Amino acid sequence: MDKEAVLKTLNRILELELAGVVRYTHYALMIYGYNRIPVVDWLQQQADEGLLHARMAGELVTALEGYPSLKIGPLLESHSHDIGAILRESLAHEGEALKAYYELLALVRDKDVRLEEYARNMVATETAHQDAVNKMLRKPD
Repeated sequence: MDKEAVLKTLNRILELELAGVVRYTHYALMIYGYNRIPVVDWLQQQADEGLLHARMAGELVTALEGYPSLKIGPLLESHSHDIGAILRESLAHEGEALKAYYELLALVRDKDVRLEEYARNMVATETAHQDAVNKMLRKPD
């Protein structure tokens, strides 16, 4: 296993997850209108989960004798606080995280069971997030 590549990927995951915490917290503050309460609740749950995911990645970094990044991933946003725009930005962010988890999986497959299971579980979790956002973006007919 290429330990340096694994550490680099785990740190990128840590940065992306921390960016998600900031992004989802910001979005939750910017929601207005009659759908505010359920959307804000969902966004706050995503922020809380992102922090948990960041901690998990950081714990793995230190378990591998690495140094957890103090950086945060990109926080670009369209500055459109329409719920649809927010969900599309969330979908793009989840896609970046999913890509990083797949990269980790490729690095550790058949080399480290713990890291492979972690990566697989996170791929499943991030895919479920994408599914949820895609469903929220659908227009009822």
